[in-house]
Amino acid sequence: MKLIANITALIVAALHLGFLALEMFLWQEPAGMQVFGTTAEEAASTAVLAANQGLYNGFLAAGLIWGVVRNSKEFILFFLACVIAAGVYGSMTASPTILYVQAAPAVLAFLLNMRR
Repeated sequence: MKLIANITALIVAALHLGFLALEMFLWQEPAGMQVFGTTAEEAASTAVLAANQGLYNGFLAAGLIWGVVRNSKEFILFFLACVIAAGVYGSMTASPTILYVQAAPAVLAFLLNMRR
C-alpha cells in the first residue's frame, strides 16, 4: 500500500512539474496558448503572472518529492492538501476543469497516503 501511495504522490508531483513547464516556459508558445485557450495578446499580457504561478506549482512538486524521499507521511499529506485547496480554488475562480486535472488526483493520493 505504501508503494502505491508514494506512486500516486509522485504522479501528482509530475503533473505539477508539467504545469510549471506550461506556465513558465510554454505560456506564450502555441502549445501553452492551446492548453489554456489564450490568444497571443492575452498570453503576452499575463506571462509574468503565469510564470509566478508556475513557480508555485514547482514548489508543490518539490514538496511532494521531498516527502516521498524523506518517507514523511505528514509532509506528503500537507502538500497534497495544498494541491487540493489550490485545485478547488482554481476550479471556482478560473476553470472547472482544474477540479478534475489537479484536485481529483491529489484527493486520490491523499486518501491512499492516509492509509499507508
